[in-house]
Amino acid sequence: MESYNETMPELFPEGKRYNTFVGYYRRLYGERLQKLVIDAGFTCPNRDGTVGRGGCSFCDNAAFHPSYSTSGKSIAEQIDEGIEFHQVRYRNTKHYLAYFQSYSNTYAPIPRLRELYLAALTHPKIVGIVIGTRPDCVDEEKLDFLAGLKAGEGLGDWHRDGFEHPVVKIEYGIESCYDETLLRVGRGHDVAVAEKAVRMSAERGLEPGAHFILGLPGETREMLLGQCRFISSLPLHSVKFHQLQIVKGTRMEKEFAAVPQDFLRLSLPDYLDMVIDILERLRPDLYIERVAGEVPPRFVNETQWGLIRNFQILHLLDERLSERNTWQGRLY
Repeated sequence: MESYNETMPELFPEGKRYNTFVGYYRRLYGERLQKLVIDAGFTCPNRDGTVGRGGCSFCDNAAFHPSYSTSGKSIAEQIDEGIEFHQVRYRNTKHYLAYFQSYSNTYAPIPRLRELYLAALTHPKIVGIVIGTRPDCVDEEKLDFLAGLKAGEGLGDWHRDGFEHPVVKIEYGIESCYDETLLRVGRGHDVAVAEKAVRMSAERGLEPGAHFILGLPGETREMLLGQCRFISSLPLHSVKFHQLQIVKGTRMEKEFAAVPQDFLRLSLPDYLDMVIDILERLRPDLYIERVAGEVPPRFVNETQWGLIRNFQILHLLDERLSERNTWQGRLY
């Protein structure tokens, strides 16, 4: 294994001490690509009765997407409104990615997926799609279809300035590397299913990403650090970490009220130190897309760290990494 010395942090993007995803597309394509959240009307197999009812115990999807993204609007309408929404902040953005985020966005037959994805890719300002889904909602046929889209198959003379073929990226909600946790929160699949999906996706060049929740019931700090070796062993391109947020009206809110001692609730300084402990144990080429999540205060039963924003958390993370003189992969 390669040894990383004191100069290693200087090699990370944007002057960070971890392999930040910020600026990834700018470095690759010479411009910023902004994601536009799309709700295409999907559901999940643990919501519709296929493997369960009610969905994951922590989930209320309304808490995680912007107001312009609703399934009652066409994909083109959501894209247009999303562009208008983001241009207030990112006025110079020329191209966008359609981010199919709500629920499981491969949970349909391929003809339906083709119809929805093409509705996004035919928009003149869209240069690619990012697909959020569950690992039990893909198979070889669907992943072959996505790999074909990435190669431009079925897109006719599709082209955008600077893009010969569209960006196609898949993100899996893995949430935990422990089967007992997945069972407890009602996921309806095990870790082996997630590993298989990630490996099949990587084999097809889809640069899979994964999402993990830190602090699910029954999980300890030691467990969260212990899963780093498994995460690093997967052919993942990027990861997102979110602190568990107790959303109003969910089954998890009731569980938290009944057995609060089963939940790892950390102050912000302690959470940042745990994130750094995780970063130290991850392979250094793994892109970090997110280290904490934001949910509008009206959706959660407590604002655990006050009204702090993600950009402020990232600033504090940078400061704490410097104070500890450490970096991603130091203990890998």
